[in-house]
Amino acid sequence: MQSDSMSSREKRLVRLVYLLTFLVLLLAGMLYIEKFQPGFWALEQKQENFVEDAKERLDSISKQLQVRMVQIKRLGGRVNELEKARLQIEGDQKELAEHPEIGQAELQKKLAYYLRLLGIKDQEIKKLRRENVFLIARNDSLSREAKLLQDGLSNVQKALRDSSATFGIEKKELSERSRVLEVRNQELAEKVSVAAALRAEGVNVYAISSRGKETGMQGQKAKRIDKIRVIFHLQNNPLATREIKTIYLRIIEPTGNTLSDYSLGSGTVMFKGKELVYTAKQRIFYENNHQSVEFIYARSTPYREGKHEIELYSEGFLIGLGTFEVR
Repeated sequence: MQSDSMSSREKRLVRLVYLLTFLVLLLAGMLYIEKFQPGFWALEQKQENFVEDAKERLDSISKQLQVRMVQIKRLGGRVNELEKARLQIEGDQKELAEHPEIGQAELQKKLAYYLRLLGIKDQEIKKLRRENVFLIARNDSLSREAKLLQDGLSNVQKALRDSSATFGIEKKELSERSRVLEVRNQELAEKVSVAAALRAEGVNVYAISSRGKETGMQGQKAKRIDKIRVIFHLQNNPLATREIKTIYLRIIEPTGNTLSDYSLGSGTVMFKGKELVYTAKQRIFYENNHQSVEFIYARSTPYREGKHEIELYSEGFLIGLGTFEVR
């Protein structure tokens, strides 16, 4: 019995010796790090600080991207690139939360890209604002002119009725005056028709590669363009009728020729008594709510190098213009 008791005490002593040895080695290791690698704990703290700062910066950039998206949408621009960047930031934030030991150089590179993108979009917003200021001013002017023309047309029609009903004008004089008033009435009606025409604003062109990637059109190389997307907005117009309307797109090459392929839907349309070749056409229902319209056009041969002109027509009027450059 005594022998068994001594054996149990020896086992406890052995375990105690092992524990003390482990604690001595752990303390020695910590003292070694403290003496010969004093920056070890500072590096860990520095990484934690960097991660917290990166989280705050990513959150701030994401909010700024959302602000730019709202501004560009209101101005008629596209926000595909901003939406893609916002989703990338969400992925970066998730990766930071799951892997706080992420390399600082890699994350700094991503932050620099997002900041550059914000700068580019700020310039795009300035450009869109300049374009919209001009278009809004022109639209206001047309609306005021249309109101004056409508009032003038009403006055002429009233004068015609009053002349016939109230005054005892001889038949020949009344006939001559009626003819003059009808001519004036026709002129005013034509002006009202012009004022009621559609107006396209913010005409933008984007290149689509064979892989489906969409980028800005300016300066794109011809071999990288598989399709082009032409997008614009139709201005609100109190005189325009909500109905089905046909819009014709003309793409004019640097040579002056119009891109056309009758197998792809090209054709001809009358404009001011002349027959014009158009590239593509589209029937839409005009809602009178600043709606967007887009054409996607794919041609069988590469685009020529140089400046291309965009012309948009509807109901016998030229309603919008644009350009793009191909290298």
